[in-house]
Amino acid sequence: MSRTVYVNGAFVPEAEATVSVFDRGFLMADGVYEVTTVMDGRLVDFPGHMARLERSLSELDMPSPATADELLALHRELLERNGLQQGRVYLQVTRGNPGDRDFAFPDPATVAPTLVLFTQETPAPEAIGAARSGLRVISVPDIRWHRRDIKTVQLLYPSMAKMMAKAAGADDAWLVEDGKVTEGTSNNAYIVKNGRIVTRELSHDILHGITRAALLRYAREAQMVVEERAFTIAEAQAADEAFITSASAFVMPVVSVDGAQIGAGTPGPVATRLREIYLEESRKAAL
Repeated sequence: MSRTVYVNGAFVPEAEATVSVFDRGFLMADGVYEVTTVMDGRLVDFPGHMARLERSLSELDMPSPATADELLALHRELLERNGLQQGRVYLQVTRGNPGDRDFAFPDPATVAPTLVLFTQETPAPEAIGAARSGLRVISVPDIRWHRRDIKTVQLLYPSMAKMMAKAAGADDAWLVEDGKVTEGTSNNAYIVKNGRIVTRELSHDILHGITRAALLRYAREAQMVVEERAFTIAEAQAADEAFITSASAFVMPVVSVDGAQIGAGTPGPVATRLREIYLEESRKAAL
């Protein structure tokens, strides 16, 4: 059955969902996005995603196409129209269609932003096998631009890094800059050593993950020790555990880095427990 997609004020069948070839998202990657997880028909961490969207728009001096309440209503309408119970809602805002190609920003008073939303169905969290087996990652140089805290649609290099991992027989890649791990291709990275959870501190160098923020809050509430600092690949290989977080992966164990086994080579107790806590708390707080 065809999905219903939202494009600039209208809910339309996906085959009819189009934007102009002059849209700056297409020509300049001049856009930002958010992905909100849906569990049991409800939205997970929605306020956090909307707060980050507003921050991304502000950092790029891009007008917002709608209020948070209006976007919540659009998300809920899209869920209802598509009957989505497990999956995600993708939202993208671009600087719009100025009618031609130009490096200069169009006047926001005359060119409205483009707003697109669509749904993607995924298995229930309990059915994701990688949570039981763990992920294998490789390291690659981080050559992205230096405003990774803005969630833009400039995703070519992370996609290339993901393909490098697949070519190497791995599941994903961790990006490394100045000898330290920044993050994964589409996730935040963590190690566990002697019971301490280590993850890179917030800055322009990494995306300010919404799942990261919730997970660290839950970890501290559970009396776990969190250390926010950068770590090396060698530290990761010598760690007791490793894992990633993202809106789509939740908490996912990592069992090897660059071919070196992490700990016992199986998902560890800290990552396993954090995944349980995150799923439980997210279901309680979902909208």
